[in-house]
Amino acid sequence: MTDTKKLRPRVRDAILQSLAAGVVPRIGQQHIQVGRVHEVRALLKDIDRIADGGSTMRFIIGEYGSGKTFFLHLIRSIALERKLVTAHADLNPDRRIHATGGQAQGLYQELMRNLSTRSKPDGNALASVVERFVTTAMQEAQSRKIEPESVIRSKLDVLTGLVGGYDFSEVVASYWRAHDTGDDALKANAVRWLRAEFTTKTAARKALGVRTIIEDSNTYDMLKLFARFVELSGFGGLLICLDELVNLYKLGSGRARRTNYEQILRILNDSLQGGATPIGFLMGGTPEFLLDTRKGLYSYEALQTRLTENSFARAGGLVDFSGPVLRLANLAPEDLFVLLQKVRDIHAAGQAKPPHVPNEALAAFMQHCSQRVGDAYFKTPRNTIVAFVHLLSTLEQNPTSTWEALLNRVSIQSEHNPELAPLEDTSGDDDDDELADFKL
Repeated sequence: MTDTKKLRPRVRDAILQSLAAGVVPRIGQQHIQVGRVHEVRALLKDIDRIADGGSTMRFIIGEYGSGKTFFLHLIRSIALERKLVTAHADLNPDRRIHATGGQAQGLYQELMRNLSTRSKPDGNALASVVERFVTTAMQEAQSRKIEPESVIRSKLDVLTGLVGGYDFSEVVASYWRAHDTGDDALKANAVRWLRAEFTTKTAARKALGVRTIIEDSNTYDMLKLFARFVELSGFGGLLICLDELVNLYKLGSGRARRTNYEQILRILNDSLQGGATPIGFLMGGTPEFLLDTRKGLYSYEALQTRLTENSFARAGGLVDFSGPVLRLANLAPEDLFVLLQKVRDIHAAGQAKPPHVPNEALAAFMQHCSQRVGDAYFKTPRNTIVAFVHLLSTLEQNPTSTWEALLNRVSIQSEHNPELAPLEDTSGDDDDDELADFKL
C-alpha cells in the first residue's frame, strides 16, 4: 500500500489535480506506479548503460491512454535519482526532430527549458549544469595549484574534435570569464547561446565571438555535444525523452516525414553502434506510428529492418525487452485495483475524516466500469482514474453521500484514437499537428 504518512501536501495535491484532469503528474509518480516491473527493469539497465558511458535508444509503444507518458515520466525520475541529467519535450507543429523552418531548433529550445537534474527536477537546470562544470574545474585547479582557466581549457579540449565543439567550448569559456569578472551580460549571452536562443550568426559573433549558432541543421550534433559536456560536469549522462511522436505520422508532407525518419535512423544507428555517448533517447508513440507501412516508421525500410521485433518471442507468445522497441503491456485488473487503492490512500492523506471507501467499493467501481466500457477500463485506464478521482472528490465535499448512492451516476467513456488525418500546413513549412493532452 502507499505510504502516505510522509506525503507532502504539495505532492498530494499535484498528484490528485493531475489525475483529475487526465494528465500525468510531474512529481510523485512513484506513489502511483503499479505493474510493468519487467519494462522498468529493462529501462534501468539502459540508465546504467548511459551512466557507464554508453548509449541507448528505445521506442515506447502503447495505445492511447495506456500509460506511455506516465512511463516516460517515471523513467525520467529514476534517471534523475541515478545522477543523470534529463530533458523532455512533446513533438507538435513547432517542434520536430528535423526541419528547415525552425521547428528542430524549437525542439532543442524546449529540451533545454525542460533540462533537469536531481536538485532541479522541474527544469531550467542549464545554468546550474554549466555552473557545476565551472565550480568543479575551480576546485580541481585549487587542488593542483594552477590557474582555473587552464583546467577549463584542458577539459574542453575533449569537445573540440566533435561537430560544433570549438564554438561550444568558446561559449563555455566565455561563461567562465563572465563568472570570474562578474560580467552578467556576457554570462547571460553564453546561456542564451546554449539554449539556442540566438537567431542569427551575426548576433552570436558580436556577443560571444563565435561563428555558429544552434539551429535546425545541427540540433542532434549539439545534443551529442551537450551529453559529453554533462559528463564533464560530473553527471552520469543525458537522457532525452520525446513524446507524441505520432505527430510525425500525421505530417501532411511525405518528404518532411521521410527526413524526420532519416534523422531517427541516424540517432538509432549512433545508439546501436556507440557513436554518441553518454546519451539515451526514449521516444513514445502509438502502434500505428510504428507499424503502418504507408506512413509509420515501418514505411522506411531501413528502420523497419532495425525495429522488427523478435520473431521467436512473438511466435511463442513471449516477450523480449532487449530490442529497441518496448511495447507497454496492458495493466491487469489486479494492477488497476492496486492503483485505485493508492489513489484512495493519497486522497485520504491529510484529511481528519476521509470518505469511507472500502476495498469492496473499489471492486464495485471496477465492475461498474467493466459494464460500461468493457476490458478497456484497465487496458487504457486514464478515463477510469479520472472518474474515480471525481468520485472521491464528490464524497469528500458531500459527507452525507455514500459511494453506493453515487456509483451508478459515474460516467465513463471508452478511450479511442483520435483521427490521424494530416492538418493543413500554416507555418510556411510542412507541419504536424499536436494531439490533445498527456496520457495516463
